Amino acid sequence: MSAQTPQTTSWDETVDVLVVGSGGAALTGAYSAAAQGLDTLVVEKTEYFGGTTAYAGACLWLPGNQAQARAGVEDSADLARAYFRSLVGDATPHELQDAYLDGAGPLVEFLERDELIDFEYRPFPDYYPGPGRFDAGRGVFPVPLERPEGSAELLDAVRPPAYAERLRLPAPEGPLEDGRALIGRLLLALHGAGGRAERHTALTALVQDDTGRVTGAEVRTASGGTRRIEARRGVLLAAGGYERASDLRRTWGNGPGADWTMGPAGGGTGDALRAATGLGATATMLDESWWCPSVLFPDGSAAFALGFRAGVFVDAQGRRFANECLSYDRMGRAMMAAGAGDRPDRPVWWVWDAAHGEEPPGIVLVPTDRESFEQAGVWRTADTIEGIAAEIGVPADALAATVKTFNGYAAEGHDPEFGRGDDPYDRFFTDPESTAPNPCLRPLERGPFHAVRIVLGDLGTKGGLGTDVHARVLRGDGSVIEGLYAAGNTAANVTGPVYPGPGAPIGTGMVFGHRAATHMASGT
Repeated sequence: MSAQTPQTTSWDETVDVLVVGSGGAALTGAYSAAAQGLDTLVVEKTEYFGGTTAYAGACLWLPGNQAQARAGVEDSADLARAYFRSLVGDATPHELQDAYLDGAGPLVEFLERDELIDFEYRPFPDYYPGPGRFDAGRGVFPVPLERPEGSAELLDAVRPPAYAERLRLPAPEGPLEDGRALIGRLLLALHGAGGRAERHTALTALVQDDTGRVTGAEVRTASGGTRRIEARRGVLLAAGGYERASDLRRTWGNGPGADWTMGPAGGGTGDALRAATGLGATATMLDESWWCPSVLFPDGSAAFALGFRAGVFVDAQGRRFANECLSYDRMGRAMMAAGAGDRPDRPVWWVWDAAHGEEPPGIVLVPTDRESFEQAGVWRTADTIEGIAAEIGVPADALAATVKTFNGYAAEGHDPEFGRGDDPYDRFFTDPESTAPNPCLRPLERGPFHAVRIVLGDLGTKGGLGTDVHARVLRGDGSVIEGLYAAGNTAANVTGPVYPGPGAPIGTGMVFGHRAATHMASGT
């Protein structure tokens, strides 16, 4: 991956805006550019459009928008600002925080002008207590997308959901839902606005003129040939992070590595980051990711898990170390702090009992056929606590003491160690009809007992290129690399080391993708 500054540039194609990547940030930027009259081209290196966004539930943390208002939710940028500042503080520039928060509501209004783009509010709590926090949440979701007549060529190219790819199942027929609905709606809107999107087209170099302005890019086509594309208004890099780039993760000390990420295969290799830093772009927060507990698969990969309704997490000593119901990024950080599950030699096991059935009591991608998991040793079953302790290799007396203590907490309805069940997020996934003193605390009492291996995964990296309020890429001295923009996981995220609420990764990327397009459209 390199920059090129030829004496004479010969272009194979000229557009106004070139967008690298096809997730939520990329397609929002591309549609925004096309809708403002710019000739726009999206290039995606894999066989599918959508990136990690297509895997997501696609809750979008876009405070103070009209979809919330339609549902009777009274929110504003200022309410969100109080919450955001209390969490992020000075970890990222306040002007970037304000650009995001003040731009969220107007972005939804802009997008919904197109009849193909539609959002709805659904409850999903903010992740931290604090001023301005919404216990019921402030997220909005794309409305499921029925397949319009004549849309098959575009919509069949949307990446399948995570469960289908990880479990090698066919993509579902019928309406597109969740992240796939967002990608499908943005693709159709982009097409309707005159924009284009291509797959199997990978960025290989950025091109600068003699002044240092980025004037276009070189890409590798599906046939293996090279194509040089001029971008008169600018290039937007929104190609994801470096979650699958083992070399970069090792260099920057970013978690356990590429095997446990949820980033889709073929993407997240840091191509855009390498190209931009080759031009002198600054990059920050490189040890940060959107962390999450994940179920370890027999092949060594891992799959995101959330919504834990029962059971306990124990470390190699057979002891609990955190509130298992924490939001996923908070739980991931708790794992790192405890030195649990963050390396192969520091295992974590999720243990539950027969009262909750054989399947893990949460939202996970574990198939019903457990044989391969059992053979790989990442799923264990035994009739007694002592037996399950032996199966997972933890001290039996320690695990028995942990379960006894936890069962006492369940009877009392309070977890004095970790506060499980005290927060609205903890209770969000529990049975609303439960009569237990605390529905998050269910005792482990009867065998057989089950245990699955939990590791520290991620939804993608969140460090990346430094940008300004217009998403323009910055050099180390703070100057702007003209013609070059970044959004999504290619850019250092405005949330810093915090994950404030559901949909922050996609929501922030969409806002800055839109801001990049608007700046390019302004011609300044």
